[in-house]
Amino acid sequence: MPDTPARLDLLRGVVHPWHHDHFGHMNVRHYAPFFDDAVYHMWTRLGLPYSAMQAEHGVHTVTARATTGFVRELTAGDLIAIDGAVQRIGTKSCGFHLRMLHADTGALHATYDVVEVFFDPRTRGSTAMPAAVRARLQPFLLPEG
Repeated sequence: MPDTPARLDLLRGVVHPWHHDHFGHMNVRHYAPFFDDAVYHMWTRLGLPYSAMQAEHGVHTVTARATTGFVRELTAGDLIAIDGAVQRIGTKSCGFHLRMLHADTGALHATYDVVEVFFDPRTRGSTAMPAAVRARLQPFLLPEG
């Protein structure tokens, strides 16, 4: 799963037996940690790591909404790859679209749409996205349609 101009390779993992539920497939509760970890990697892959965003731009982000779409079951031994792209750039937030793919077949197993709000830690409230951050996000914006 190589990077494309908009999509970034974010995370790879394996489904283990302890991810299974009583139906014999990965339970919905286990998708969230994979996707949440991938969002952390998304910021780094965009050149805006959490470790530097606050120091360099005076802000960080908080997740305001996350929606998971379940497409196809995963079972123990399946290898996953998560990629992502910027779906929307607003004034105080941005949206990411992530895909969980089977690493061997490329089949789509789940999607994750997340809204990240820019947050000023001094005021404890939302704030405008810095222009330098907007410029970093722009090349990774998915085309409309």
